[in-house]
Formats: sequence, C-alpha cells, structure tokens
Amino acid sequence: MRFLLLPVLLLAGACAQLETRVPQDVRFDVAGRLAVRYGNEAFSGNLAWRHAGGSDELLITSSLGAGIARLVREGEHIVLTTAEPKEYRGTDAEALTEEVLGFRVPVAGLADWVRGRAGDHASQVQRGADGRLMSLEQDGWKVEYLDYQGELPSRLRLTYPGIELRLAISQWK
Repeated sequence: MRFLLLPVLLLAGACAQLETRVPQDVRFDVAGRLAVRYGNEAFSGNLAWRHAGGSDELLITSSLGAGIARLVREGEHIVLTTAEPKEYRGTDAEALTEEVLGFRVPVAGLADWVRGRAGDHASQVQRGADGRLMSLEQDGWKVEYLDYQGELPSRLRLTYPGIELRLAISQWK
C-alpha cells in the first residue's frame, strides 16, 4: 500500500507546483499566437500572458497545446521552466529566454507595446492619423503595429538583430 501511495503523493505535489497564483492587480490577460524566426530556426505556437504590476506569467505552448516554456516574473526574479522540466533563474528575461529558448522575449517593453503604448525610452515613434501607434524603436527592438481590434493592437511584428517575433492577439481580458 505504501508503494502505491508514494507515486500518488509525488504526482499531487508536482501538480501543486504548476498552480498559478492570480495577483490582485492584474493589468491584462492576453492569449494569441506567436511566430518566431531566429537564425536558421523558426517556431510557431500559442502564447498566454497574465501581466500584473509587479509580476508576469507567460506560457508558450506548441500549436497542439503542449507546454514549451513557462516564464514567471516576480519583481526582479525570473523563473523559466521548460518542458523537460528544467528550471532556470535570472534577473533579465531577455537574456534568460535567449540562453534557454534560443530567442529573446522582450518582457519589459512588451507590456507597453501590446497595449499600443510607447515605453519611456522609445524613439522613432510614428503614429497614424487616428493617433494609434504605427511603429517605434526601444531597447534595440523595432515594433510595428500591423492591425488593431478596436483600441488595442491585435497584430504586432517585433524585430531585433537576428530575431523576428510576430504576435497575433486573439483574446484580451
């Protein structure tokens, strides 16, 4: 009986680690598709992202829904968990995602960009006649707004030397 109980307890413990804590100050929750080109590699899949004042949780899955990576930021601390599962820690999301996944994910600027806002250090900001952002440059990234759904961007193209990220947002909460 003890031998049967141990695997059940281990499985329950593993599931508990995957639970997410919903912060009180959620600013947005988005879901969409992500396409990445970096070097000679390419990837496409799904993105689910919850952004709060001092935290972020991004889940990148394959097109079939299999987990690829989960990035959790709490203040300055970042944990990136891969499908193996292996856990990586750091304080710079871009450097950590590049090291582990092979491509950079600009978490710091992306929170403004997906809401159609230029960050504090943005340059080359171009707006359309309606006042919406058309493009900007920030921290080495060029962001192009390809389409809007109402007031919020629905398709973005982000480029950084050797990297192209395309994001199609299908759901805002």
